[in-house]
Amino acid sequence: ERLSAEEMDERRRQNIAYEYLCHLEEAKRWMEACLEEELPATTELEEGLRNGVFLGKLAKFFAPKMVSEKKIYDRDQARYKRSGLHFRHTDNTVQWLRAMESVGFPKIFYPETTDVYDRKNMPRVIYCIHALSLYLYKLGIAPQIQDLLGKVDFTEEEISNMRKELEKYGIQMPAFSKIGGILANELSVDEAALHAAVIAINEAIDKGFAEQTLNTLKNPNAMLRNTQDSLAQEYQDKLSQTKKIKRENASNRSSSVSSEERDVYEELLTQSEVQNSVNFVNTKAAVKEVNDAISRQDEGALLASLSLPALGLLGVLESNSPWYLDHFCSCKEQKTQLEKDEIQRVVSSCNEFAEAHKQKLESVAAINTAIRRGSPPHTVAELQNPAAQLPIVYESAADLYQSELFNLQKQSPGADLGHEELSVAVEMLSAVAVLNQVLDSRDSQGVIEQLSDSPMGFSNMDPDSLQRYAEMLISLKAEAAAQGQEFLTWNDIQKCIDAINTQVHEEHERIIAIGLINEALDSGDPEKTLEALLMPTAKLQGVNPPTARHYHDVLQQTKADICESSGDGSAELWLDQIQDGIHCANRNEEEAIKLAAAIADINREVAGGDVQKTLTALTRPDAGLRGVQPECADTYFNNLSEKQTQNTGEGCNGSVWVKHKIKDKFAFFYNLQSGENMWAEPDGFSIIGGITADYNREQLWLAHENLVIQLQARARGYLVRTSHCKRREYLRRQEPTVIRLQASWKGYKQRKTYKDRLKVLQDNAAAIVKIQSWVKMWTAKRRYSQRLQYFKDHEKEIVKIQAFLRANKAREDYRTLTGSSNPPLNVVRKFVHLLDQSNLDFQEELDMTRLREEVVTKIRSNQQMEKDLNLMDIKIGLLVKNRITLQDVVSHSKKLNKKSKGQVGDMGMGDKQGIKGLSKEKRKKLEAYQHFFYLLQTNPTYLAKLIFQMPQNKSTKFMDTVIFTLYNYASNQREEYLLLKLFKTALEEEIKSKVDQIQDIVTGNPTVIKMVVSFNRGARGQNALRQLLAPVVKEIIEDKSLGINTNPVDVYKAWVNQLETATGEASKLPYEVTTEQALSHEEVRAKLEVSNRSLRTATDKVLNSIVSSLDNIPYGMRYIAKVLKNSLHEKFPDATEDELLKIVGNLLYYRYMNPAIVAPDGFDIIDITAGGQLHTDQRRNLGSVAKVLQHSAANKLFEGDNAHMTSMNNYISQTYQKFRKFFQAACDVPSPEEKFNVDEYSDIVTLSKPVIYISIEEVINTHSLVLEHQDAISPDHNDLLHELLEDLGDVPDVESLLGEGAVDPNDPNKENTLSQLAKTEISLTLTSKFELREGDDKDMKSLMIKTKKLIVDVVRVHPGETLMEILENPASATQESEHAKIVEKRAVQDAKTPDKMKSSQSMLEDGQLPLEQKKRKILRNLRTLEQAGLVSSENKYQEIINDISKDIRNQRRYRQRRKAELVKLQQTLNALNSKTTFYQDQINYYDTYIKTCLDNLNRKNSRRSIKLDGKGEERGSKKFKQQSLKYTAARLHEKGVILEIEGLQANQFKNVMFDISPSEEVGDFDVKAKFMGVEMEKVQLHFQVWKSLIYGIDPLWHSM
Repeated sequence: ERLSAEEMDERRRQNIAYEYLCHLEEAKRWMEACLEEELPATTELEEGLRNGVFLGKLAKFFAPKMVSEKKIYDRDQARYKRSGLHFRHTDNTVQWLRAMESVGFPKIFYPETTDVYDRKNMPRVIYCIHALSLYLYKLGIAPQIQDLLGKVDFTEEEISNMRKELEKYGIQMPAFSKIGGILANELSVDEAALHAAVIAINEAIDKGFAEQTLNTLKNPNAMLRNTQDSLAQEYQDKLSQTKKIKRENASNRSSSVSSEERDVYEELLTQSEVQNSVNFVNTKAAVKEVNDAISRQDEGALLASLSLPALGLLGVLESNSPWYLDHFCSCKEQKTQLEKDEIQRVVSSCNEFAEAHKQKLESVAAINTAIRRGSPPHTVAELQNPAAQLPIVYESAADLYQSELFNLQKQSPGADLGHEELSVAVEMLSAVAVLNQVLDSRDSQGVIEQLSDSPMGFSNMDPDSLQRYAEMLISLKAEAAAQGQEFLTWNDIQKCIDAINTQVHEEHERIIAIGLINEALDSGDPEKTLEALLMPTAKLQGVNPPTARHYHDVLQQTKADICESSGDGSAELWLDQIQDGIHCANRNEEEAIKLAAAIADINREVAGGDVQKTLTALTRPDAGLRGVQPECADTYFNNLSEKQTQNTGEGCNGSVWVKHKIKDKFAFFYNLQSGENMWAEPDGFSIIGGITADYNREQLWLAHENLVIQLQARARGYLVRTSHCKRREYLRRQEPTVIRLQASWKGYKQRKTYKDRLKVLQDNAAAIVKIQSWVKMWTAKRRYSQRLQYFKDHEKEIVKIQAFLRANKAREDYRTLTGSSNPPLNVVRKFVHLLDQSNLDFQEELDMTRLREEVVTKIRSNQQMEKDLNLMDIKIGLLVKNRITLQDVVSHSKKLNKKSKGQVGDMGMGDKQGIKGLSKEKRKKLEAYQHFFYLLQTNPTYLAKLIFQMPQNKSTKFMDTVIFTLYNYASNQREEYLLLKLFKTALEEEIKSKVDQIQDIVTGNPTVIKMVVSFNRGARGQNALRQLLAPVVKEIIEDKSLGINTNPVDVYKAWVNQLETATGEASKLPYEVTTEQALSHEEVRAKLEVSNRSLRTATDKVLNSIVSSLDNIPYGMRYIAKVLKNSLHEKFPDATEDELLKIVGNLLYYRYMNPAIVAPDGFDIIDITAGGQLHTDQRRNLGSVAKVLQHSAANKLFEGDNAHMTSMNNYISQTYQKFRKFFQAACDVPSPEEKFNVDEYSDIVTLSKPVIYISIEEVINTHSLVLEHQDAISPDHNDLLHELLEDLGDVPDVESLLGEGAVDPNDPNKENTLSQLAKTEISLTLTSKFELREGDDKDMKSLMIKTKKLIVDVVRVHPGETLMEILENPASATQESEHAKIVEKRAVQDAKTPDKMKSSQSMLEDGQLPLEQKKRKILRNLRTLEQAGLVSSENKYQEIINDISKDIRNQRRYRQRRKAELVKLQQTLNALNSKTTFYQDQINYYDTYIKTCLDNLNRKNSRRSIKLDGKGEERGSKKFKQQSLKYTAARLHEKGVILEIEGLQANQFKNVMFDISPSEEVGDFDVKAKFMGVEMEKVQLHFQVWKSLIYGIDPLWHSM
């Protein structure tokens, strides 16, 4: 993709910045090699050089006798790092400059001290370092600087930053590539001796003797370096080979070059080639020595070989020789022979490793020192030092690092920690610090990840226990934080891990024990169960071995219950269940013992026969009896006694053990005598009599039977209600399922009903169809009738809706056409009719051509009339001063009237001779002129160069006549575009070649600026200036109360006169005073203040009118302002935005608007009748406003002579800011191509060809000027201009151009006749000679246009989605018929078209072709265009569709512009007619004046008449001669009369005095020049020239 100018400029600036960064890197590496120390980074090098320390060290390197290390101020840069630059740092730069001078380095390269210290021009400093490196290299003092361009990479940010820095410098980048040539020119070398020495070397090479060749190489005149005797044979071989190759190359070229033209060095080796060969051999030998030393593993030999100058290695250090040997040996294992580049890489790598190792050891020592000091921040700072090469360190854990490393240091045998120890410790401690941060967040997952990933080196860490570690650590961290401990140490974490591991181990052992308990239960052996329960790992509490049996039974019962409830027969007891079972068994035993003892007591009391004690025994809690009533004591006792007696009667077996049933499950045996108990049946056990607990319980139930029944009823009621609630809750939970069941049932019933109905309908299908058809028909009819009636009722609304939809669709299509990058063909088809030319188009074109012709003719006529009136004005002035006779004035008046009437008559006839109005034999000549003027018009370079080949007075006249005529005074947009391109080219050329300082635009009188302003203030731009200024200027003029006078002396005099008028007495105040004296009066200052307020008010009105009327300023003025600003910025990149805007203000305001404000009557801003003029006060008011605006536009404050107006300075500054925004906005305009929509096809597709109206005299003059300066205008003789000049031949005269018979050879007034005929205007229709002839389809542009016209004809009648679809499908008869009608209609229209607007014959013929033939031709043309790369079949020729849509858009814009152009031309013509009327009024006024003079002459006697005899003339002359005027050159320079005085500065103009006096000849003046009183020169000027100088019309004096 082609880049725009802005993008190319941006890329160029980026490339310059990159190249400069490369040069910085080259300088940095070279200085590092010389100084053997590291310099700041490339992007920081400029700043690092400012203190001059590195430059001073460099000076010590190459001039140690001149600069010692003590002379370098702040050599360790401690002062600079602490407080920045100090003025004494400049001493270092001065030392460097003196050192360069001491070694003879040319001063042309030296920078200024401020370039370094103030960083004003750092590129100059880097340029000097490059040149110094080359110079020192040639002296053998320093290594050669590397070429790194394209070999180093920088980020986009670094390049952009450097580009901005270079833009701040605002300087031209030095030519680094030309250093060698400049250095060679500066150094004196005996060229003859050098040449002889090189010839001798070449002869010795040819002889083949190595010793002889070596001797010639060592000749000092040969200026060869580093020759070695031991390599003589190698030099001979290499030089012979190089020379042989050069001879072979020279012989290949010798066939095309004669022997006389051949250079002796085409076959001989030059000095640089010989040096290169010597360097190659030296390098090769040095590389061999390095490889040999590596093979021998000789460290000393390796260091010596690396230091050889032939290798030119950078940074070879003796201290790093062990590193070199190790690295080179490892490289040698991979590659047999190392090359120079590889050697340099290894050396650089070793230096880096060695330096890093050194810094690492220093940093480790500093760390140990910091640890011993005990300052955590200091320790962390040292640990974070990159040179230490330690893992990441966290500042927040400074205390942790300090404490842990201090402890570790105390444990170290040497009291210092090594790097490896520090690395491991820091890595672990950093991980601990991170872990502490994670613990603070209480994120267990984060803790797990940190424990898993970080290298903390914890021992015995079980991955399966990470969750427990995390939870425990989080808990510990919270406890530590509560106690004020900030971090958990590594030991704390390890202890926690160990504790968790122990806990996990114990749990594992307990699980094993639980398994054994379950196994023992399954085995049914109580002893095994007891053994398992007593295992220490089980950690069960309360296990009593005597209760083993009951433990076994309870646990078995618990296990059976669990298996039953879970349905899992293999279920096992867990730890808590076993522990609960043990506790339960222990409680059972306690309860059983109490129960057994209580039962024994009851039996004993019953046997004792004591009722009350029996009751007491029954009510004991241990007996477990409920509901015992004291009133039933006797009954209890009787029943129990009876039962005891009954049991006793049954017999006794003598056993002392009693068996109890505990919880109705477990048997418990109790010894009545000893109180001993057990769960296993004792030996010898038998049942004895006695009251049992069962009996007691049975008796208890019987005693409370009613209460038990009520209790049972309530329990059953509760159970029923509970069951009911559970059922309801179940149904509520199952509600979705119930609904589904119900839905299924309902669905079944519905389907059954549907199937039954469907069977009925199927059985009666025919009847149903008939009914349905009738119903549908009736419904459709009814709907249609209703819809139709609705449409009839709302017909108007429907029409509006349809119109809206169609318009909306059309807008969408048009938006697609204008907005889409690839509009579809079906959209383009809808708008192709817009490309047709209607009768209105042709009529408007004819009207525009006619109006353009009238405008151009009127402009030329008015210009001539203005010149004649100016001359008439001068003559009347001379008549008043008695310098000419009245007869001269009358004669000129007659000529003026004759010309005026002749011009009016010519305008009425409109007789312009075209090419057909001339003889046939001259047509060919004029056709050549048509081609010639077309080339000049469309290629602005020729005229731009021609303008500067002529003197300024001639160029101005040439511009006013020929150039403006050639462009028809920009009467249409095409010609305005071309004229602006000419102005742009000429202005850029003038700035490039003639402007040395930016202020030259202001102080000088640039030709192009003057032409631009003159053109835009002329007829074409007059309306704009009038619209811009007329209202506000009229307001100021018509304000009778406005009186602005800012001259203190004038105000003072007016005040004195006012006092004298008021008092009637002469004032005692002096009349002639100075400004200071006038300002000493309060009344004067008050009046000045009133004037200043009025001045500010009036200035604001004018300023607001200007600022608010930006769009009224002609586009040409704004565009040239933009070109001026950009061109000056390009030439003076260091110029500020304010400086550039002041130049723009000088153009837009001072040159363009200011004169119109000062003299509105002179620029047709206001209407003044003939003889009328502005009042002095009005002019002063306008002049004061213009002066303030002029100062504001230039931001020039009042001072010096205008010091009394300093109160306006604040207002000046505020106004300047408004002007500044205005000037910026004025420069913000589109390019002419965008503004006027001009492209490469514009001249091809326009209806009418460009026509100019030019006189024969102007044709001849233009031809003559171009022919005279053709080599300067077009140095290339193959240029098209030279071909056209050859066609034109020599410059013809008027007679030869018009042909024989145009003038009677016997006519005595032949010269006058030819002079009149030379002013004959002809019209030339401009065409290009270099366009291919009509019908030649090889011209791709023409072929593209023809193809588009054919496609438009085809797609208009043939529909299709794509172009190929239309072209491949045959046309129907209807389409052919429709196409024929279009062709017939176009033929009728072409017959009415004027000849100038007709299309070419080939296009007319193409338009008459049948539809199918057009398709075939389109296909052929598309193939040709595709071969040329203009279209592509891959996208279905979308490019040509896009071009057609663009033509449709441009056609609309062209019609709009044409209508606007017609209005503009009519307005211009009206203004020109008004000006013609004004000039005619002036002519009539002068006629009246002359007639009055003649009448007075006839009435007055001879004494009062104007003397025509010699005496009167003599007296008058004598009297007039005494009147002479004197001006200083400074005054004339201010007025623009004098531009320069050769050999004299402008500040000396005040010492040059010009004495101007009338001479003997009428209208001539003698001008004498004196320099400091000494008469220097005398010249004579004619009055017309003098008037033009005085009135500033055209400065002519360039030198004197």
